[in-house]
Amino acid sequence: MVKGNQTNVKEFILLGFPGSHYFQISLFMLFLFMYLLTLTGNITIISVVGTHRHLRTPMYYFLCNLAFLEIWFTTANIPMTLTNLVSQSKTISFVSCLLQMYFAFSLGCTEFLLLAVMAYDRYLAICHPLHYSSIMNSTLSTQLAIGSWVGGFLTISVPAFLITRLSFCGPTVINHFFCDIDSWIELSCTDTRLIEMVYITICFIVVLGSCAVTLVSYIYIISTILRIPSAQGQKKAFSTCSAHLTVVVILYGCAIFLYVKPSKQNSLDMNKIVSVFNTIVTPLLNPFIYTLRNKEIKEILRKAFSRT
Repeated sequence: MVKGNQTNVKEFILLGFPGSHYFQISLFMLFLFMYLLTLTGNITIISVVGTHRHLRTPMYYFLCNLAFLEIWFTTANIPMTLTNLVSQSKTISFVSCLLQMYFAFSLGCTEFLLLAVMAYDRYLAICHPLHYSSIMNSTLSTQLAIGSWVGGFLTISVPAFLITRLSFCGPTVINHFFCDIDSWIELSCTDTRLIEMVYITICFIVVLGSCAVTLVSYIYIISTILRIPSAQGQKKAFSTCSAHLTVVVILYGCAIFLYVKPSKQNSLDMNKIVSVFNTIVTPLLNPFIYTLRNKEIKEILRKAFSRT
């Protein structure tokens, strides 16, 4: 067994999406279009909230954090994928691969924490409306947002450091379109039990922990909504959290499949398919889900388009 960091591997080959030249170009155009739509949708949300004072509430503050995160999450993944699709060389350096993995997974962890914070915010707004403004003030909302960002990036620092201690003797082909932790584990020729244990622990704590907070929050939210006497009141209360609930169901469904089980038991080909949905499709859907199910933002956009 090779010990320590004795690797001679300086670069890896990202297999990406093997296929004909026409298939590669078609995927390039599709992913580029989706990337540009994702950027446009999330920048629009940030611009709308930033230019309308009545939207400067904790709910929209957290939504802007999520939109800002999605911009960088997709940027950490898609440009490299686009380059890989049209380039003859599929290689990526060890350092570039490590950095991409670190930022992609750190932003992913931050997103789970932010969604849990947003669920807690909706819980306070619906279940404790009289005390909401005093509890969820600007100080607490800022602390929760910063805590989510710092927590996400610190969490992934541990497996990122452990990866630098692994040795890679070959092969160097990563069967993915980005540098995934599972791929590092598959390619390593040293004992990976420690990093697998840390990785699985992080997945359980971050994914299932934030899922538990979200689930408990929505149990209280739904029970409170059902006690509202009027149907109109129930509809209004549910409309404030339905978009967030939709995003949560999509994201956690993909994440639990991908991450909450031992790494080497996953099919890398299946991971690649689900990862497309998780890293490209979901960030595209999020801004449209939030805008289409939010009356205030829809009204602002309607007025803006009517003037043009």
